[in-house]
Amino acid sequence: MLRKIDTCFSPALYEPEQHKGSVVIIIDILRASSAICTAFANGAAEIIPVSGIDEARDYKNRGYLVAAERDGYVLDFADFGNSPFNFTFEKVSGKTIVYSTTNGTGIIKLASDAAIIAVGSFLNIKALLTWTGNQDKDVMLFCAGWKNRFNLEDTIFAGALASELIKTGKYSTICDSTLAAIDLWKLAENDPRAYIEKSAQRSRLREKKLDDCIDFCLSTGFTEIIPVLKNNSLVSLNY
Repeated sequence: MLRKIDTCFSPALYEPEQHKGSVVIIIDILRASSAICTAFANGAAEIIPVSGIDEARDYKNRGYLVAAERDGYVLDFADFGNSPFNFTFEKVSGKTIVYSTTNGTGIIKLASDAAIIAVGSFLNIKALLTWTGNQDKDVMLFCAGWKNRFNLEDTIFAGALASELIKTGKYSTICDSTLAAIDLWKLAENDPRAYIEKSAQRSRLREKKLDDCIDFCLSTGFTEIIPVLKNNSLVSLNY
């Protein structure tokens, strides 16, 4: 039996009760899901995602290493922010990291009733395709968006992943959001970097001089690690 692929463009549209048996892929290309994949590729032991600032500050007061930002800016108590370039081997290898971002970490909490939660990015898309295809479950591609709004970068990634999953012959979709994401990916796939130039998040990052990581976030084959949620923390699977 073919498994189905659904896509959610915004946390405001997510319906947890509809996806309890699904694999939910968390997508926040610029920059949280890319940073999470980078952290595990550089040896992080565990990432604790938290949605609230007060919770992140409490972890910091208890001695944890904290990466936290809002609207791109590093919070005053945090050790570093949201760029994947912050998650170097020297900083994160063997460490537990508490992580709180504007969009990406909050949706992990929203999806917590799903059968499996994994983190996806272009950096691990090749391994993610193989791993997801072996789970024999419906798939929800959950885009972080921007403050409950649609965004382009997460959508084109969802389209790229959906397109390749359908090609395996194990999946189909009648979800309009998935079909729209695939259509947008067809427009972007020849030059994703050029396509991203029109996105609002690209402009936000440029204005804050935080856009040095965009090319990296759009690169493929960087890691074969799949971050998955276990007991409220993200851990890594090598695939």
